[in-house]
Amino acid sequence: MRIINPATEEVIGEIQEDTGQTLDKKFQLLKTAQPAWQQVTLKERIQIIKKFGSLLDEKKEMLASILTAEVGKPLQQSRNELGGAQARIKWLTDNATKYLSDEVMTDDAGMQEKISYEPLGVICNISAWNYPYLVGVNVFVPALLGGNAVLYKPSEYATLTGLEIAKLLGEAGVPENVFELGLGGKYTGELLLQLPFDGYYFTGSYNTGKYIYGKVASKMVPCQCELGGKDPLYVADDVNDIKAVAVGTADGAFYNNGQSCCAVERIYVHENVYDKYIDEFVKEVKSWKAGPPTEDGVYIGPISRKEQLYVLENQVEDATSKGAKLLTGGKKANKKGFYFEPTVLVNVNHSMQIMKDESFGPVIGIMKVKNDEEAIQMMQDTEYGLTASVYTSDKKRAETILQQIDSGTGYWNCCDRVSAALPWSGRKHSGFGVTLSHAGLRAFVKPKSYHLRGK
Repeated sequence: MRIINPATEEVIGEIQEDTGQTLDKKFQLLKTAQPAWQQVTLKERIQIIKKFGSLLDEKKEMLASILTAEVGKPLQQSRNELGGAQARIKWLTDNATKYLSDEVMTDDAGMQEKISYEPLGVICNISAWNYPYLVGVNVFVPALLGGNAVLYKPSEYATLTGLEIAKLLGEAGVPENVFELGLGGKYTGELLLQLPFDGYYFTGSYNTGKYIYGKVASKMVPCQCELGGKDPLYVADDVNDIKAVAVGTADGAFYNNGQSCCAVERIYVHENVYDKYIDEFVKEVKSWKAGPPTEDGVYIGPISRKEQLYVLENQVEDATSKGAKLLTGGKKANKKGFYFEPTVLVNVNHSMQIMKDESFGPVIGIMKVKNDEEAIQMMQDTEYGLTASVYTSDKKRAETILQQIDSGTGYWNCCDRVSAALPWSGRKHSGFGVTLSHAGLRAFVKPKSYHLRGK
């Protein structure tokens, strides 16, 4: 398997993909090693994972460089991702004792009732390329804290980063064969579905998640799917600083080239502030520096996957053919690398792909609405349900709107953010299951009830 730098289209590495035989061997090693890892005290497991977090910080520049080389995100954004991973590790390790320790529910009249949280066993984590540290940490860190062994399949577009993760976990003290890598692309993923794992955790597209869920359902083991989104954002007519809102929401749409499941993918603006918002939004987008992701100050680098260029081109062509107006961007950059110009479309409607289908790239459609009711109607018109955002000076107004949107997360005067303290979950085609928060820690363990009579 060749590793290609999306900024230069150069081959920067070659990796031997796993086969059915090598994956079966790794599974057996994990199965053998897991019981001993379960017997390591929770306190010790926490210290090992904390050490892993420290190593991410110590080696940040080297790790960021590798990440940028294989996925194309600007170097500063790669550093930011590593910092975000450390923050999540801190919350998970700080709270693991509280949520993974035995809980005594009653203890009287000679009867103690308690809950013990046991590991699932050996889990399979099929991960994503857009934020390999963040979406990886969401799964393998709480899984390891809970006493599980992990087969981690990094995306084929983030394989070098996956190799570094495995190396650092070993350096931090995770025992041999408790964390193994599954290397390769679609075929490797298919082989993993055939093995008898005790749980499957996938991050990626709706179509792939639906396929995985169908393939493993008969095993009757936990299966979580963190999938895509078509996340809406509404700008009400009472916002205090329209320029600041435009700048912040443009970042929410285009950070990491829009390659985020919780990126803003469609924007609705109240007609009273629409013109001013559009002016400030386009001005902000045009101010960004685009170019090689290793250059200082670059905000827009290449997108990670070449085939996505054609998806974006088709969405723009579909929109303009149906009456949308292109204000900036709209095409592949005329140079080497997988670059697509930051694109803003107005006069859009829901007959257009740009407002219905996940884009996962630096494109946005902005639609004028008359009032909150129309905004709610448009925001609800989706098969996805990951996040939704409302910008208004009135908190109650925002909450009233957000309560009517079927999404796992609601934002007031912010967007495109994740907190380790809050559950990360999707609805409808955005998937199911939970990572992060206390619920995410307990997603990798199974409760056992104890009824203990006697002194």
